[in-house]
Amino acid sequence: MAAVTSELIWLKSFLSSLGIDHTHSMRVLCDNKSALHIAKNPVFHDRTKHIEVDCHFIRQHLTSKNIEASHVQSKEQIADLFTKALGGEVFVYLSRKLGIRSPNAPT
Repeated sequence: MAAVTSELIWLKSFLSSLGIDHTHSMRVLCDNKSALHIAKNPVFHDRTKHIEVDCHFIRQHLTSKNIEASHVQSKEQIADLFTKALGGEVFVYLSRKLGIRSPNAPT
């Protein structure tokens, strides 16, 4: 989540330099409920000590409303198209959610 938050903050800054202001929160979808809970919950435990810096970074942007983090089921996670080897049906389903169509498909 820290990596995507960093990318979104950079993208917002880049768009601003082009004269395009984006004032709304950017939505981050995460299929890991534990990661969301750790990012939103200010209480730390020994098990989360190694990710404390990332948590502070994400929490800072959550509280300043730069990003909004929500849970999405794994089967609905569109990012999996780019990060995982998927079966045919799942690939087609997620591709259609992105609006990708086969050039040979009837219109």
